[in-house]
Amino acid sequence: MNTIKKDVTIYDIAQQIGVSPATVSRALNNKPFISEKTKTKIFKAAKELGYRHNNFASNLRKQKSHTIGIIIHELKSNFTTLVLAGIEKAATLAGYDLIIAHSSESVEKEIANANNLFHKRVDGVIASLSFETETLDHFEPYYDKNIPVIFFDRVEEDSPTTKVIIDNYKSGYIATKHLIDQGCQRILLIAGSQKRNVYYQRYKGYADALRDHQMDMAKEQVFINDLSEAAVEKAVDQILKMKPLPDAAFITNDFTAAVFMKKIKEKGLRIPEDIAVVGFNNDAISRMVEPELTTINYPGFQVGEVAATHLINHLQGKANLKDMSTIIIHSELIIRKSSIKSKKNP
Repeated sequence: MNTIKKDVTIYDIAQQIGVSPATVSRALNNKPFISEKTKTKIFKAAKELGYRHNNFASNLRKQKSHTIGIIIHELKSNFTTLVLAGIEKAATLAGYDLIIAHSSESVEKEIANANNLFHKRVDGVIASLSFETETLDHFEPYYDKNIPVIFFDRVEEDSPTTKVIIDNYKSGYIATKHLIDQGCQRILLIAGSQKRNVYYQRYKGYADALRDHQMDMAKEQVFINDLSEAAVEKAVDQILKMKPLPDAAFITNDFTAAVFMKKIKEKGLRIPEDIAVVGFNNDAISRMVEPELTTINYPGFQVGEVAATHLINHLQGKANLKDMSTIIIHSELIIRKSSIKSKKNP
């Protein structure tokens, strides 16, 4: 039967080389007034004995965990990957660890994640809300303890909390106006749940662009769904029954736009000649489809880096999140072949 060895302590190191435990502690924490010769002995003994620094106990004493919690609604998107990379860069530079929690678009899981991170004593949280989230009550324990929380991408717009977003309304407007400028007259929209700011604001931008250019917004040309492949296939079946057919589509997610393009081409329609297409996010897939997809660049890495930097600056006393509410990251339209209607096209 294997026996579990007990953890090596500073007392074991002190006993082995004949110094006080206080001297060992100061050396291991790089405190001054310890000679290099003594430090070398201590580090050598620590390595030989298999000593591990007890960060947990140290953090409890300091009331700091040097850990940031992250709550995201899904893991598989290119945008999420970029956000996490941006957060990781800023956190690593500042010496913070990350705990990533995933809600899978479930408010129950989001609440459980928030509670779990709270009890893990994270120093702060960076979160993007699920489709189902209607209140921020589960973050109240953080506010009560003055633990900072920053929201990104999917946020509660009316809340006084710090938010890092792009101007989704402006982006939706610009995307739609681009299609109008190409001469498109019947522009359909495929968007996600209107419960969340990102898709609601993109929808508003679309609607206002049509209105400002004296174009009708037919209800049958607006598809609100979960942006899944099955939902797109169902939408395409409905679209093909329209008379006349739409001549453009603004689709508020690049993966969904790529699926739409595939399904449309399978039905014998040409892009952009029959239907011009604009997506959203500038995911890698937008450059891999044929023709390449016009899209809104949503700089996920910058969103993550800015959110983490502001949170860490607050934790280090360099800034105060109470002095800022909404931080808007620049986004722009990237024009590619999927939306360019040549005058020579029939």
